[in-house]
Amino acid sequence: MHDATTQAGEPALGAGTGAKEPLSAGLKQRHLTMLGLGGVIGAGLFVGSGAGIAVAGPGIVLSYLIAGALATLVMRMLGEMSAAIPASGAFSVHAERALGRWAGFSVGWLYWFLLVVVLAVEATGAAQIAHGWVPAVPQWGWVLIFMIVFTVANLSAVKNFGEFEFWFAALKVTAIVLFLALSLLAVFGVLPDTEPVGLTNLTGHGGLLPHGWGGVISGVLAVVFAFGGLEVVTIAAAESDDPARAVGRAVRSAVWRILFFYVGSMLVIVTLLPWSSMQPGKSPYVAVLEHIGVPGAGQIMNIVVFVALLSALNANLYGSSRMVFSLAERGEAPRALLKVSGEAGSGGGVPRRAVLASVAFGFVSVLLNLKWPDSVFLYMLNAVGAVLLFVWGLIAVSQLRLRPRIEREAPGKLTLRMWAFPYLTWAALLAMGGVLVLMLTDDTARPQLLWSAGATGAVLLVAGVRELRARRARRRIPRCRR
Repeated sequence: MHDATTQAGEPALGAGTGAKEPLSAGLKQRHLTMLGLGGVIGAGLFVGSGAGIAVAGPGIVLSYLIAGALATLVMRMLGEMSAAIPASGAFSVHAERALGRWAGFSVGWLYWFLLVVVLAVEATGAAQIAHGWVPAVPQWGWVLIFMIVFTVANLSAVKNFGEFEFWFAALKVTAIVLFLALSLLAVFGVLPDTEPVGLTNLTGHGGLLPHGWGGVISGVLAVVFAFGGLEVVTIAAAESDDPARAVGRAVRSAVWRILFFYVGSMLVIVTLLPWSSMQPGKSPYVAVLEHIGVPGAGQIMNIVVFVALLSALNANLYGSSRMVFSLAERGEAPRALLKVSGEAGSGGGVPRRAVLASVAFGFVSVLLNLKWPDSVFLYMLNAVGAVLLFVWGLIAVSQLRLRPRIEREAPGKLTLRMWAFPYLTWAALLAMGGVLVLMLTDDTARPQLLWSAGATGAVLLVAGVRELRARRARRRIPRCRR
């Protein structure tokens, strides 16, 4: 795969991009559309948004607009490259094309590590909720059940993964649409025992920006990582009938989804309730539903969060298996992981060894989370805390390098273009740098940044050593021939 290069010594754009992808093309457009929707709506929105409201007040709406704009720009860049160069490794393949093998190796393994560690958080969180419903089954028993179910689903035809995500996303979308509809009716006083609230909660209690613009920026830091997971859409697109068209449609609709679900939710929440009334650790969605008078609001939201966690677990297992498979395809992971089931066109084409490798590490992460949540696993979680920003940064740099090459070598493949290139790409990079600086100055986020920097440095060191060995090997070949 690495021997197909241009005259300038760069990897050819078409080399190893999935033209002969052995994976199944079992995902339909409806699967990818709902995967994109589900990727936007996670437990971070339903529960974690309370932390953002606490530091930003009504300004959380601006925080989500800023963070959502950054995520949208990253998705647009990624969509441009994925439509032109569809591959199961997505941005790892793009980084290799743009910057070299070291970049593809680094971003691929960092993202894989991120997914399998976060997978443990999702499995444990879902198990805690299920244990509350059925105490007879211990928490570790629920974890085992979830891991087995989703491992089996990912070992079978890829359409099963697509169906799981389709219905998970459908439930989450239905829940948030109903939430927005009820909240708007309450805002205008249409519901029984409600009166129009007007702008009282937006202008009172310290005003729109009770903590100033500093609060808004702190809010960005609190919510930006909730947008992680959208990248899986571009990985999944490689297993659809028409990858370029599929990823293009999924990315184009990301903007209004972010505005509608995230920004719309925050706007109705801070309009209906005083931001200062939010209790730390309690979902603001539950607070609103209780205020409206919806019976059993807490349990309803528990169900939605439960589904969101299982959906993320399923998507992360899928994304991690395809990423490590792509790394194996390019010689950056053990070749044994390339084994796929059956024929791609007959319900097979599933990288079962890659799935098992990913779930095996996922099981280890879960055990560490259950056994040492405040020590060993906490260090692992900190080590991936800022990895998403490093991945996004490499996506932006890759797009800066690849766009001119695609225009020069294959302009017809640019079916989806980044807006205002290269200015918005550079703006996104500066914004990412700003978030990293914020993390460095924040006492809570600083350990995550430092541990993540250490993990990234370790991966880069391994990539550098491998690159040096490869160069030495290439120098020896002419001598051997002589």
